[in-house]
This record gives sequence, C-alpha cells and structure tokens, in this order.
Amino acid sequence: MSPRRNRPRGGAAKFSSGAGRRDGDDEAGERYGLERTEDWRGEDWSVRHISGSAAAKHYRCPGCDQEIPPGVPHVVAWPRTGDGDDRRHWHKACWNARDRRSARLQRSRQAPRY
Repeated sequence: MSPRRNRPRGGAAKFSSGAGRRDGDDEAGERYGLERTEDWRGEDWSVRHISGSAAAKHYRCPGCDQEIPPGVPHVVAWPRTGDGDDRRHWHKACWNARDRRSARLQRSRQAPRY
C-alpha cells in the first residue's frame, strides 16, 4: 500500500506561476494568513492571525501591556482606513476581550514601546 498524499498532484505548480492571483495579492498574504474585517468602535478594522512560526520579533500587546515574545501566535489589527503603519499586535485573548478592557498603561516614561 502506498502512503497517503498530503497534496493533490500539481498543486505546487499552480501557485508558483502566479495564476489565479488577484491584483494586490502578495507573498505576505499567503505567508501570514487570511485578512478579514471586523467592526470595533464604529470603524472597520483589518485583522490577521499570525502563527507562532511567523512571529519573529518582540511586540507589546495594547490590551494587557505585556510582551508578546517570538514564536507566540497572536493577532495583528489596524484600522481599515489606515495605511498599515498603525498596526498593533495583540494576544488573541486580549483582542477577543477588547471591549471589556480599559486602557491601563502602567509603563514608565523610559520603558520601551515595542
């Protein structure tokens, strides 16, 4: 008995040629997952889930003001009207509880803001 195939035959060739991609799609969309839109505080937010293997830097969660170390899956969110420069990296639980939490910044002035 032969082993089970994980992918259908010819699946890799279909994506390498670029066929079937829409304008504006890039490698980042395939690498970091699908982007979706959520409504929060009366405006649309773009939300993307980042896997643990794709998370390579330290970030600071605005929901709990704790660090997100490399290798931890998390959520990236930014206003849909923005250009992406105001992206924020959240823990998944903090993003889900964002309406129940208030902004409790406890950092000192000299603390890093990554």
